[in-house]
Amino acid sequence: MKIQELIKKEEKRQQDNLVLIASENYAPKAVREAVGSVLMNKYAEGYPGKRYYGGNQIIDQVETEAINAAKKLFKAEHANVQPYSGTPANLAVYAALLNLGDTVMGMALAQGGHLSHGHKVSFSGKAYKFVQYGVDAETGLLDYDEIRKMARIFRPKLIVCGATAYPRVIDFKKFADIAHEVEAYCLADISHIAGLVAAGVHPSPFPHCDVVMTTTHKTLRGPRGAIILCKQELAEKIDKAVFPGIQGGPHENVIAGKAICLQEAAKPAFRTYAKQIIKNAHILADELKRMGITVCSGGTDTHLILIDLTSIGVTGKEAEQALEKAGIVVNKNMVPGDTRSPFDPSGIRLGVPAVTTRGMKELEMVKLAGLINRVVREPNSRVVLKSVKKEVAYLCSKFPIKI
Repeated sequence: MKIQELIKKEEKRQQDNLVLIASENYAPKAVREAVGSVLMNKYAEGYPGKRYYGGNQIIDQVETEAINAAKKLFKAEHANVQPYSGTPANLAVYAALLNLGDTVMGMALAQGGHLSHGHKVSFSGKAYKFVQYGVDAETGLLDYDEIRKMARIFRPKLIVCGATAYPRVIDFKKFADIAHEVEAYCLADISHIAGLVAAGVHPSPFPHCDVVMTTTHKTLRGPRGAIILCKQELAEKIDKAVFPGIQGGPHENVIAGKAICLQEAAKPAFRTYAKQIIKNAHILADELKRMGITVCSGGTDTHLILIDLTSIGVTGKEAEQALEKAGIVVNKNMVPGDTRSPFDPSGIRLGVPAVTTRGMKELEMVKLAGLINRVVREPNSRVVLKSVKKEVAYLCSKFPIKI
């Protein structure tokens, strides 16, 4: 019973707080039901039509539905829907295309990249020789000419593009051209922007990149998990790297949830949702800038906003803690050129997918910007935190989680 009580408490916490974490969203009831279904009881090592256990006739159909939905949505030649999550999926791609110790290029964590893009504390950074690129110090934007120069110097076998804290459009064609110029593979990690790509509000990595990896629980609004998409010529390598290379039996209950979210993302209503995400992010970024808060790269083209709090004398950790006390959940985050620790960096990262799912639009983003501004400027004021929390409670009641 203790766990059931904790689940109820977590449900209430989610209803009573505004989530502005860029990597979080609310999975629909149909997805949650699939993940909690009897499909979790079945072992299904292998792939449809080629399993190591009996009794997989229905499971094969479930996984095939997910595969077909992924290929159709992203216009991909091949899809593997078995990866448990994003980092294992990236490791599977590395295992498929590289030998241990090979040179790889990826975006530095402090510049907006992900741990699995070669950070030294990640297995990726220990198993392979990663060379890390970043953003231009002046503009906060990717410098494709500099990335090309690095590729020509280091001659990597793989270039990883995609980010976890880069708010601008990524030119996948340029990345693929650079990779292919030095005879390297190009992997696009679109975990954050997959829903935007699917809806056509962000350029697609297809047909340019050789392999594409995405999680399914961020802008795609599905279950926690991942998929790998690739060109047909790499299909066998990718499949063997996922199973038996990296993982064992697939979580077919989660795969069913993936199928549902991928099918939902193909509908007109999802495109409307994705467009609203972009509108909301633009308004929130513009309002924060108007209030004198430093927005990295000057704005956003996606669902996320990176804020540098240095000019107002507050750290990312202080801001995160104060905002949460006021009912606004964000995450502290390093900003380009940050000299502070990742545990107490100079910035925070904001994202609007979850509040957009709640039904909030432009007017609410203006309101949110004002609330955030008040808190980060007076993080130790009990009066401010109490006042903001009251306004957050009103917004939460006006826009409950209904999905």
